[in-house]
Amino acid sequence: MPSQDSRVFRLPRPLRLENGAVLPRVEVTYHTYGQLNPARDNVLWVCHALTANADVQDWWAGLVGCGKYFDPADWFIVCANVLGSCYGSTGPLSPDPTTGRPAFRNFPLITIRDMVAAHEALREHLALARIHTLIGGSLGGQQAVEWAVQRPDVFDNLVLLATSARHSAWGIAFNEAQRLAIFADATYAADTPAGGAAGLRAARAVALLSYRSAEAYGRTQTEPDEDKLADFPASSYQRYQGDKLAARFDAYSYVTLSRAMDSHHVGRGRGGVAAALGRIRARTLVLGITSDVLFPVAEQQLLARHIRGAMYAEMDSPFGHDGFLLEAAQITHFLARFSTQTYAYEPA
Repeated sequence: MPSQDSRVFRLPRPLRLENGAVLPRVEVTYHTYGQLNPARDNVLWVCHALTANADVQDWWAGLVGCGKYFDPADWFIVCANVLGSCYGSTGPLSPDPTTGRPAFRNFPLITIRDMVAAHEALREHLALARIHTLIGGSLGGQQAVEWAVQRPDVFDNLVLLATSARHSAWGIAFNEAQRLAIFADATYAADTPAGGAAGLRAARAVALLSYRSAEAYGRTQTEPDEDKLADFPASSYQRYQGDKLAARFDAYSYVTLSRAMDSHHVGRGRGGVAAALGRIRARTLVLGITSDVLFPVAEQQLLARHIRGAMYAEMDSPFGHDGFLLEAAQITHFLARFSTQTYAYEPA
């Protein structure tokens, strides 16, 4: 069986954040699967999305695992938990090294670039001079494109799914609506591990409306009883999903990570988006989803247009933004094409 390992890496020095604040101690929890080959050229690095964790085989089982496209028998796979999360890396619930108490609401603002800085330190610690493929969707795609801009010498291939070069006003508005739901929960101000749990449930219900599509809800949540007056499947589904997230995540990390997503802008301080994307040297596959309302395909088309030689494709899916997690067969198909073809995106 391929090896699977979960470890914690502590950065050797404090991390100065993009906004000037300093985290005195930073830990990154990461998983590895498989083995490095003698040439050390079989590394796959996966960047996870908002509320996922470093165990990529758990949340992307259709793509990563034994017998899947990214099989640990062939690849050395790394997935690291993002800074600000509650799955092992330093975040709002981590004890402050000076006080012993979590920061909760006082955890500093972090950005996508700060997340990349922590993972770049991990890459150096692992002595991985080159990465064969860097892949990520949504927030993970934002990390991947930022990292590829920063270190064009490191990545041979780049795969971006349902993501963008800059988080849109529409996406920021969705995130703010979710944060307002959390702030409306009085327990959030209590600064306890369970603080804001009811608000987090409501935030997840808001988020789902951006993750899925009207078609998907129509297919799965339509009430078959035409005489029913209340307690519809769509209502119970929203409550169920809210309860499910609140049981495994915390409101403080959710606020932190949604704000980090808002900060995403590869062109900041680099002369604009086009100039920044022009730095990328990796062979690139950009995948959009036709029904994605959170990251519309125009955002992926922009990526492909400005990353030289990028291959662009769209997945026809009823699942909206979540299609990047659910459409394993389509993603596998396009990855297989990408592995054998190179051609530039040409706008219609």
